[in-house]
Amino acid sequence: MKEQIIGVLEQIRPFLQRDGGDVEFVDYTDDKIVLVKLQGHCAGCPHAQATIKGGIEAILREQFPDAVAAVEAVN
Repeated sequence: MKEQIIGVLEQIRPFLQRDGGDVEFVDYTDDKIVLVKLQGHCAGCPHAQATIKGGIEAILREQFPDAVAAVEAVN
């Protein structure tokens, strides 16, 4: 599952990089939580939570509805 999630994050990455940011996969937990680290301009951005929930989480849950419960940022 981790490899599939990383593959989708690789597809999302160019959109974040276009705005000076990036995303790094950290872990996939037994509770189906994807942990990511926002980097560059995305780290500390006032819209970071919207990027995670409305963007990254929405895409991953659409791709893997039974395997991804949520996406959370770590520092």
